[in-house]
Amino acid sequence: MKVQQRTYDAGQIQVLKGMEAVRRRPSMYIGSTGPTGIHHLVYEVVDNSIDEALAGFCTEISVELRENNEIVIVDDGRGIPVDMHPTQNRPAVEVVMTMLHAGGKFDDKAYKVSGGLHGVGVSVVNALSEWLEVEVCRDGTVYRQRYERGEAVTELQKVGTRKESGTKVTFLADSEIFDAVEYNFDTMAQRLREMAFLNRGIRISLNGPLPEQEHEFLYKGGLIEFVQYLNANREALHSQPIYIDKSRDDVHVEAALQYTTGYSENIFSFVNSINTQEGGTHVIGFKAALTRCVNVYAQKNKTAKSEKQVLSGEDVREGLTAVLSVKMRSPQFEGQTKTKLGNSEAKGIVESIIGEGLARFLEETPSIGRKIVEKCVSASRSREAARKARELTRRKSALESSPLPGKLADCSISDPEHTELYIVEGDSAGGSAKQGRDRQFQAILPIKGKILNVEKARIDKILANEEIRTIVTALGTGIGGEEFDLSRLRYGKIIIMTDADVDGSHIRTLLLTFFYRYMKPLIETGRIYIAQAPLYRVKRGKSEYYAFSDEERDRILKKVGEKGSTIQRYKGLGEMNPEQLWKTTMDPENRTMFVVRADDAVEADRIFTILMGAKVDPRREFIEQHAHMVKNLDA
Repeated sequence: MKVQQRTYDAGQIQVLKGMEAVRRRPSMYIGSTGPTGIHHLVYEVVDNSIDEALAGFCTEISVELRENNEIVIVDDGRGIPVDMHPTQNRPAVEVVMTMLHAGGKFDDKAYKVSGGLHGVGVSVVNALSEWLEVEVCRDGTVYRQRYERGEAVTELQKVGTRKESGTKVTFLADSEIFDAVEYNFDTMAQRLREMAFLNRGIRISLNGPLPEQEHEFLYKGGLIEFVQYLNANREALHSQPIYIDKSRDDVHVEAALQYTTGYSENIFSFVNSINTQEGGTHVIGFKAALTRCVNVYAQKNKTAKSEKQVLSGEDVREGLTAVLSVKMRSPQFEGQTKTKLGNSEAKGIVESIIGEGLARFLEETPSIGRKIVEKCVSASRSREAARKARELTRRKSALESSPLPGKLADCSISDPEHTELYIVEGDSAGGSAKQGRDRQFQAILPIKGKILNVEKARIDKILANEEIRTIVTALGTGIGGEEFDLSRLRYGKIIIMTDADVDGSHIRTLLLTFFYRYMKPLIETGRIYIAQAPLYRVKRGKSEYYAFSDEERDRILKKVGEKGSTIQRYKGLGEMNPEQLWKTTMDPENRTMFVVRADDAVEADRIFTILMGAKVDPRREFIEQHAHMVKNLDA
């Protein structure tokens, strides 16, 4: 039988013009319509000002967050051109603001390097704003134009005179587009601080509606100060970071690196001030140079335990904090989010410049060179011990009928995208979870007490910890940078479910530290969740109500009546029977879970170091500063 088809001709082909395409599919341009996307609007405008600074025409940038969530961004650059565009017969500023792929960044005449290479930045901000006003100061005259949802609603007007030059952009994000028109001041501060580090000598100020929300970022030391900021809560192996700064073939390579007594590797890379979180060819070149230089120095100076010993990349990067910044004319980013550099020439240039600079430093400062090599050799021994432990575990598993840990209650489905693993604190809660779960897709792994603090331990000690070995075995991915394989993950969701008390919070932080340091792709791909268990059960007659906060408890009591109601405060998951645990915390139809994200890798690294690192004073200061934000924490 022939299936009748609907008409498919030219009439079915939609052509979305200009800003209509952006408004119809905003996530294609800014990533999401949630918090990440709305903050991206601010960064797109600031990027334009940074490009002016990179070109040598801007020294100050100010960002203001107003009480009604209007954003005002001002710079002292040249000002967007206002003369008539030769082909569009409109002022150049209007063309830039209302047309995609219009700007001064498609050749190297206006900008040798720039962050916004797709030419859609400020026009996309305009399209996704309820309204936007631009004010340009050029040649002693002030010009202004207003737009609404991407379309000009006034002509470009002369509104005054001023000696200084620059651009002022004021906008209100569109509530029709975004889930919520609100900004996180701290998130903005962290990104602007980062941009000030990367562009030394540029003053960036941020002001919010509250008196205490005033920041000014100016770092004359640039990347050196950036690394010192990152390592402020670590013990450095050498007091001053190693600094390399050189250009070759129109590529400017700048790097600062410093070893610490810690064990985690932290390399942050940027291209034209864009955070390349997935790395790319420039990072490959950096790592290759580092590994080669340290090995050559170790063999030449006979500081390794034997002349035949070859230090691996992981050995050489243990305890390293580094910032790599590359500025180039035509970067090619893999993916629209610009998180991975693809230029093949970048690898060789970075490898050559870093190699020369690092080799010179090691030769000129042999005392630091010896410390670095001794650190790397110690890391190599630890890694060798860990390798033997892994092989022993694999051989043991091969002899057993089931390599999975005995305490794991597995689920019947094997497809990772439809399964979830609950990591549960204690046998009591584990027992309730095992009985209350849906056995088809939910697996339960109880752990005893607190796992090892991986921030203070090497890989061999970490693998010797029984609870960590159990988690690694259950997940199936392996552990660590080179061995970790996300494709072997056995569960699509990993859900941390702990008690709502001090010990539960500590266990949760220990687990998150472990995942962030040794299984970071689980966080980057949104696989880690925090289960939200109720704090109270309010019972009146045969009716039961569950409250997840004091405020919710009070609302329930007001609704059902306080007299005759009994209130139970849950201090542990084990106090709930299986049916209650399923109903409140594990049933996908009713449960509340928070996905763990680390959108700001620099700040995430800093926080984990403060909370779980060796230094006590930074942790005390952090707790004192943020104590007022804590809720529902038992003494």
